[in-house]
Amino acid sequence: MTELLIRGASVIDGSGGPARRADVAIEGGRIARVLPDGHLGDAARVVDAGGLALAPGFIDMHSHADFTLPSYPDAINSLAQGVTTEVVGNCGYSPAPLARDRHLADDQRAAGRGLGPDLDWEWRSFGEYLDRLQAAEPAVNCIPLVGHGMLRMAVVGAEDRAASPSELDRMRAATAQALADGAWGMSTGLVYPPGSYADTDEIVAVGTALRHVDGLYASHIRNETDGLAEALREAIEIGRRLGVRVEVSHLKAAGRVNHGRGREALAILDEARASGVRVHQDAYPYLAGSTLLTQLVPPWVHDGGTDALVERLRSPAMRDRIAADVRDGLPGWPNYVAASGGWEEIRIAAVADPALASLEGVSIARAASARGVDPLSLALDTMAADRGATTMIVSLMADDDVDAIIGHPSTSIGSDQLGVTARGARVHPRSYGTFVRVLARCVRERGLLDLPTAIHRMTGMPAATLGLTDRGRIEAGAVADLVLFDPATVADAATYDDPTAAAVGVEGVLLAGVFAVEGGQPVRPALGRVLRPDVSGRRPPLRSG
Repeated sequence: MTELLIRGASVIDGSGGPARRADVAIEGGRIARVLPDGHLGDAARVVDAGGLALAPGFIDMHSHADFTLPSYPDAINSLAQGVTTEVVGNCGYSPAPLARDRHLADDQRAAGRGLGPDLDWEWRSFGEYLDRLQAAEPAVNCIPLVGHGMLRMAVVGAEDRAASPSELDRMRAATAQALADGAWGMSTGLVYPPGSYADTDEIVAVGTALRHVDGLYASHIRNETDGLAEALREAIEIGRRLGVRVEVSHLKAAGRVNHGRGREALAILDEARASGVRVHQDAYPYLAGSTLLTQLVPPWVHDGGTDALVERLRSPAMRDRIAADVRDGLPGWPNYVAASGGWEEIRIAAVADPALASLEGVSIARAASARGVDPLSLALDTMAADRGATTMIVSLMADDDVDAIIGHPSTSIGSDQLGVTARGARVHPRSYGTFVRVLARCVRERGLLDLPTAIHRMTGMPAATLGLTDRGRIEAGAVADLVLFDPATVADAATYDDPTAAAVGVEGVLLAGVFAVEGGQPVRPALGRVLRPDVSGRRPPLRSG
């Protein structure tokens, strides 16, 4: 007998095709049959889904939950909005591999503090970390990438210099080992030291192993502000030289002087696709981004790692130099103070040191005024006291650009969630609202997408981009990762002032045919798996060269 029958839902299968009223039978964790409503018989359990939409579980193409799931595996923020799979290890950051040298490993651990809690770091290799992540019983499936920035830190350290030939060989070997251990590709964060210290040739050299497994190259590009076009062309060049798929992370036209450039960015990517480069992009439907507070200071301040950063932040002479650079800018550096329009547009999101907790959720301008100091001094003091672990929310984008990017047929959805260390952790509202906000704002309110197209962008399309063949569609044989929601009411509730408010309208979430969320409430949050390419779906075919 069929184990579970979902009856009478409006099935949106992830292909982009129209919804249809159907029954879906689930056996052994997979979809057994999809037939018109009333054509399937009895089952051990029948769920009446009349009035609800049934879609594949949403795939988050850009997450930093690999730094939080080992200690906070429940991931209610993701489940509540229908996410069942997250691509982690983005922006050049991954918790592994760890350097054998103690000092280099200390720098790696320090670099990860702003992305999550103090983990136990009881692993060395990428495979050992994935085993630890699976042992935590995460609530969502994880597709891991290895971070170039952490590879570079493990070999070169946090120094602003070119890698030597022998160091390139070691990073290349470490990438190949991570891919063998279960990574689906490599990410870069070319605005974040030490990734920003690497040139294009280094990225190609380190990523050589990707071409043998057709791995994914995902990039937080080198500049999302004034240098947007050049940074996009660099990502395209890397993909062309390696012959692999490229994912441009959280595509945006950032900074007030760049508002209106979203279509220019999309045209560059369209041209690359027309020339044969397999490039896609992801985005989130918000006007503010979130990143480390230390991004407010130039790259030279980071040279040498966290200890060197803190020492410079405490030096009066170095602070004067930083102030001049923030005021005047530097070639190629995304100056977020200028890009946002000022200190009122930058707020502290979260701190690692509890003594600084009163700053959370407050703009830097307001916090500085309350303390009688200038905003830059408050920002530098906070970075030093928190040893670089503070995160911020910064206003950067314009509605028209966000709409154009979300509306583009090659855009999938990524939350860029970070820092969800507990249910009450102070975060960007995108951590709790991205996917349902697309359904509410972009589909129902603004009409940027119709519902089947939006579902395709969150399911079938990212699955195809990843080479994930057993998820992202409602069809016989697919893993029964599914979401039941009310199209008329589904919406985000999280705001910048109340960033952890749970999504509404998501009635059920299943992983491998088992309810993780039922009746809108989490019921079983430990159903996720680490999806390694050779055991989930089909590893992309090997390539010679």
